[in-house]
Amino acid sequence: MGLYDRDYTQADFESQRHYGPRMRMVWPRITPMVKRLLIINVAVFLVSFLIPQLERHIFYWFSVYPATLGMSLQLWRLITYQFLHGGLGHIFWNMLILYFFGPMLERLWGGKKFLTFYLVCGAMGGLLYPFLVLVGWLNAAPLVGASGSILGMLAAGAILFPNMMVLVMFVIPVRLVIVALVLAGISIITLLRPDQFSNAGGEAAHLGGMAAGAVYVVSQSWRDRLKLKVRSGVWQRKIAEQRDLQVEVDRILQKVHEQGIHSLNSKEKKVLKQATKTEQTRNRL
Repeated sequence: MGLYDRDYTQADFESQRHYGPRMRMVWPRITPMVKRLLIINVAVFLVSFLIPQLERHIFYWFSVYPATLGMSLQLWRLITYQFLHGGLGHIFWNMLILYFFGPMLERLWGGKKFLTFYLVCGAMGGLLYPFLVLVGWLNAAPLVGASGSILGMLAAGAILFPNMMVLVMFVIPVRLVIVALVLAGISIITLLRPDQFSNAGGEAAHLGGMAAGAVYVVSQSWRDRLKLKVRSGVWQRKIAEQRDLQVEVDRILQKVHEQGIHSLNSKEKKVLKQATKTEQTRNRL
């Protein structure tokens, strides 16, 4: 799956207006966090592939494997399973999509925010699968792969850039929002008839990741308003505390002026010491 150049980024755009744009695939410049994720995923895959005896232990302890309630409650699995893959094709497609779409979101949000988003989407996919096992809808088996995170990225991209054109299988040009809707539909259909499909657990991770990615983007404005309100409240409390402290300091200084420093009790001395320390800190800043 690749990205198209936008028309207006091509040097010969003026001539293409009359004869139609010439589409070509763009290989994006990799960003730092995406690079780290690619390296970790590939390194873990190579270790597992080259040492089959170790692979069994890795999959048993680090996949999402809700065979028992205790294993379902081992929360580290929600992160570690995202870096395990079951075959060359599995990791190839996941890392390819991460390479194409990850830099776009990392540049938009920054590395730390992108990493949090990536891991949370994967974790939500890892949560939905054991829940469906717990209620008896799916059978328990090891769940591995970054697909929940990857599909979360696609869902976010589809909301932010719905008209972006992508090459499905490097051949078919399709709008990103259509790709996301088709993938979501496949996951839903698979989960409705899990006995008819072999990867129902994987599709649960896909759907959970996509839901998390969509909710994250859609709720962005609401979360920004909430953060602003919280910060405003904290700032107002600090101002009120400083105002109350100044009133108390003025009263204490007036008492010192009238009765002398020895008239202060331990609480008043502590307040005066705190005010002095605060003033020194401000002067250093």
